[in-house]
Amino acid sequence: MKYFPFAAGLPGQVASAARQAGQRAGQTGRLFRQLVQRALDAVQDVLRAEIQNGHARLVIDFLTDKALPAARVLLLERMTARLLLRLGLRGAFMSNVVGWVLPFVLEKLFQAARTSGLLAKIEANPTVADTLARVEELRHAATRLIFPDGDTGAVVLTDEEAQALLARQSETEKFKS
Repeated sequence: MKYFPFAAGLPGQVASAARQAGQRAGQTGRLFRQLVQRALDAVQDVLRAEIQNGHARLVIDFLTDKALPAARVLLLERMTARLLLRLGLRGAFMSNVVGWVLPFVLEKLFQAARTSGLLAKIEANPTVADTLARVEELRHAATRLIFPDGDTGAVVLTDEEAQALLARQSETEKFKS
């Protein structure tokens, strides 16, 4: 972070406020990540509750954008209420934050549902337990879309893949020696 000197005649309160604003601006990435995680949690809670109540078809229709308008509005109201409770904010600020973060999160969730093929898996196995697991997978896919790993190429390996990779590395080290 680059620091700039303040003018000599600047009052102490103004200089202090400027420093605090700079510090808070540096924290917005972390705060945005927390806000999006809470929004994803709120959306998943509502979808999970609907599935447990026996409305898996409604969830599938919502994710494929085929739900009836009244059902879509009801789910969105529930998601908004759940997110408002999770955030704990008040007044106009709260509704403004929800008004821009919830559509962003839902768009990424829909995008993940379309690209990952999870909807076809949900329709193929309509059991409650399997549908709940697929909704959890969908949440993780949406998280990866929103917060990519920064192009590091980092991936999670299974135990078998890790053992095979270690075996290949040890073989290449033998040839180098």
